[in-house]
Amino acid sequence: MPRIARALADNCFYHLINRGNGRQEVFHKDGDYRAFIDLMLQAREKFTVRIHAWCLMPNHFHLLVQPAQAEQLNKMLQWLMTSHVRRYHQHYKTSGHVWQGRYKSFIIQDDDHLLTVSRYIEANPVRAGLAAAADQWPWSSHVFRTTTTSDIRPDTLPIVLPDDWAGYVNTPITDTEIEKLRNCVNRQAPFGKEDWRIDVCEKMGLESTIRQRGWLKGRKRAINK
Repeated sequence: MPRIARALADNCFYHLINRGNGRQEVFHKDGDYRAFIDLMLQAREKFTVRIHAWCLMPNHFHLLVQPAQAEQLNKMLQWLMTSHVRRYHQHYKTSGHVWQGRYKSFIIQDDDHLLTVSRYIEANPVRAGLAAAADQWPWSSHVFRTTTTSDIRPDTLPIVLPDDWAGYVNTPITDTEIEKLRNCVNRQAPFGKEDWRIDVCEKMGLESTIRQRGWLKGRKRAINK
């Protein structure tokens, strides 16, 4: 199966996700989470990429990022993954693949859709049953939003967060929203209003990510009639 197209643009917002190889657990103890977050924050300083939200789960991670220059995103992820794998193997005396390989990503419209994605990311541990509330999971951006330490605080979104951000995050996301977001993850399709999605896909060559499944087969049948 061919890879889904990946197109990047300067100053756009992206949701990134990567999983452990074979969905295996990657973060086994607190020190593993801390080490990855330290590397992630180093990567933010090393490359011109803002990190607006994150969440580390036992076998995967989510990031909401904004690269100033598009090419910096792949460079940052390559550095982060390589640095983490090197640390993992040195620490656990192992070898081989740690991550599944190519990360998944989708572009996000810079309006309220950014709030939805941030909320989705920070509420991940609650949906997974790992915490009763988002602020009880120490490995996400949620617990650092009010810290006075700027080097660990997530970058500020260009849209005002709800006053009761904790309440907003802890309010369950609707099944419809989750289905839309998971479809964007799986197909790496833009997340936003329909006219914006169509426009972005045309400009960035991502039409296949929002095309109806079976579209090509149906088109071939129509041509062959």
